[in-house]
Parts: sequence; C-alpha cells; structure tokens
Amino acid sequence: MVTAEDSNGAKQLTIAVEFSGGLEMLFSDQRRHSLALPAVDKDGRASNIGFLIDHLCQHVMRDTRRELFVLGGHLRPGILVLINDADWELEGEEEYELRPGDNVLFVSTLHGG
Repeated sequence: MVTAEDSNGAKQLTIAVEFSGGLEMLFSDQRRHSLALPAVDKDGRASNIGFLIDHLCQHVMRDTRRELFVLGGHLRPGILVLINDADWELEGEEEYELRPGDNVLFVSTLHGG
C-alpha cells in the first residue's frame, strides 16, 4: 500500500485505529476508525505513534476527559497498545513510525470496582 496525497499535495497515509476496554466511549462510542494522517509531522519527521496519540486527542476525541487517555503528554499507564497485533513495546512504543495500512489497537486494562 502506498501513501496518497491530500488536496494540497501533502503525502497522507491511511491507518486503522481501534479502541477497546471502554476507551471507545472517549471516541464517540466508535470502536474502529479509519484515519488519513499526514505522512510527516510539523517538524518534517515521519509520523509516529506519538503523533497519532496527539492527533487522536486533537481531532478524533470528542469527550472532554482527555486525562483518561493521556497524562503529561503521554499515553496513560494501563492502556495496552498493539501495532499490527504486536505489543508496541516490541516496536519502539511512541517512536514507531506509522506505515500505510497499519492497525493500531488501544485497550484499557483498567477497570473500576
């Protein structure tokens, strides 16, 4: 799969993002999203998971309780991330450079009681 271009000619990549374990409630109760993202961030570097997390908070999340997803600019502890079915810890965590067709799954492992 190759990257596409937006109306301004900027390279875009399309990925799938999924939420589970209650996180979907922060994203309009929608479990699966297909996103077209800029292939490079504002600094000219390849878009990575850190960029994706910020993009999700800025453009996809409609819930005001961002602290349930991010704390201190990083993903909240207790959220498992799988990139193409592999634990993100094996892929470089936030530094993993996104590729067209990637599937990123965020799963909350925290449950109230």
